[in-house]
Amino acid sequence: MYFPENVSRLCGKKRFSFACHPRVSCFTECCRELELALTPYDVLCLCKELQMSSAHFFKRYAVVEQDARGGFPNVYLGMVDDGRASCPFISEKGCKVYKSRPGACRAYPIGRGVTLDTHGNVCEMHVLVREKHCQGFSEPHSHHVTEWFENQGLIEYNAINDEVLGLLHHEKIHQGRGLTQDGKDTFILALYKLDEFRKIVSSPDFYEKYMLSKEKRRSVLADDLNLLRFAIRWLQEFLFTENV
Repeated sequence: MYFPENVSRLCGKKRFSFACHPRVSCFTECCRELELALTPYDVLCLCKELQMSSAHFFKRYAVVEQDARGGFPNVYLGMVDDGRASCPFISEKGCKVYKSRPGACRAYPIGRGVTLDTHGNVCEMHVLVREKHCQGFSEPHSHHVTEWFENQGLIEYNAINDEVLGLLHHEKIHQGRGLTQDGKDTFILALYKLDEFRKIVSSPDFYEKYMLSKEKRRSVLADDLNLLRFAIRWLQEFLFTENV
């Protein structure tokens, strides 16, 4: 497999030296001139941190990129128009939403690629990305991938994000089935706008149509994480079984 010159494969327990903190000369440079994709769990955590509705978050911070070929839409963090495309949450002191920063920010400088095998098992591949400006690689702190992910709080992020793979890699997508605009809108609503989806799931029409028992409804609506996981499973039925 070909990798660019600044990208190298990380296998097994191979170690790398890296640290990022205010005393590193390039501090916050990696938070500028970037294209940052947001997962549903990223948006859920950011909305909680910012104490705002998903509608407000999308209006202020999110950019939705539609796929004209009928693929799933992508959600990106909208950058500040300051000539450097800076993250809206960055300051001289660092990240203002650090506790709830997106998974891609936590993983840096590691890139994680995931696919599903024929049995539905998650297959991972990791790479180390060395950007020219980054001085963090001169720091003496040594890690391997598992240590880094644990230290950055990525275990839960990865586990939840991986649950979406069954939807994104559904066999009907591989067979060439595209999404209607209604399907794309519902994808964004169910996964990225949980407060709005919660109202829909709470309605009698919804739980009667999908035959949700009181116990199931109570479990689904108990917290946003349960609701997100339900949305992932429900979308597979809505998008690939129903006529949308």
